[in-house]
Amino acid sequence: MTLRIVFAGTPEFARVALQELHAAGHDIPLVLTQPDRPAGRGMKLQASAVKQFAVDHDLPVAQPRSLRLDGKYAEDAAHARTAIRAAQPDVIVVAAYGLILPQWVLDLPRLGCLNIHASLLPRWRGAAPIHRAIEAGDSETGVTLMQMDAGLDTGDMLRVARVPITAADTTGSLHDRLALLGARLTVNALQSAAAGPVPRTPQPSEGVTYAYKIDKAEAQLDWTQPAEVLARRVRAFNPNPGASTQWQGEALKIWQAQPDTGIHPGHQAPGSVLVARPDGIRIQCGEGVLCVTELQRAGGKRLQAADFLRGCELPAGAVLGV
Repeated sequence: MTLRIVFAGTPEFARVALQELHAAGHDIPLVLTQPDRPAGRGMKLQASAVKQFAVDHDLPVAQPRSLRLDGKYAEDAAHARTAIRAAQPDVIVVAAYGLILPQWVLDLPRLGCLNIHASLLPRWRGAAPIHRAIEAGDSETGVTLMQMDAGLDTGDMLRVARVPITAADTTGSLHDRLALLGARLTVNALQSAAAGPVPRTPQPSEGVTYAYKIDKAEAQLDWTQPAEVLARRVRAFNPNPGASTQWQGEALKIWQAQPDTGIHPGHQAPGSVLVARPDGIRIQCGEGVLCVTELQRAGGKRLQAADFLRGCELPAGAVLGV
């Protein structure tokens, strides 16, 4: 049995869910996504990943700046309400939409609004759950399909799926696994919902953490921190915003790095290059040594350490981050 679904989402994570719902044969009379944003070197307006999919598959699109009927963009919200009502959805599925759903939206579909959230709720409620799980050193994460309420990721859980976080995972690699997992979890849940009520489990009151939005200032590596912490931050900020440091007034992006327990830390200042070899650049940290294996100069390409060192001398004793 198919359902009438209004889909609300914006980035690639949401596009995967929309694609799977579309492939499952559900009727999608309306797609909500964020307005086009300037992007790229030319800062030209660019459609979201969700809009691009919707347009390619002839799905109607609305891009309100807000859904608050009493807010700054009340006219946008009123037009969106008309469109959503006309779509007569059984359910609204939300994935990384970027707008708060007011109560009138939550109350409109007969099955309510479902949110695909990339964490094991109640851990990592909020905007950046994948980044924060890696940064914190969590051993596992997953996807929670949640019945939305007025709170921030506080609704009852309908489905939960878990995945391990490996030592090689970046936000990019984990994002891709979770996007597909969440999409398939939602398709399966909606198959059950079409036949009858889906059991709901309240979130535990213990273990609540918040995944605050990533600030670009966080990308600057603090070499006084332990190598283990810095390695996690490098993985957490790959591909966006990218961990970075400074060398001779120039920004250096650090894309791949891991603690090196095979080299004895010296007494140099944190950020000091201990040795620069083709297999990696060893850098003194507040505790331990970090081996950087992939990095990028401003305006350049991402390079393995061997290729980077052919074009940029980084001698022992150089101090990064100053």
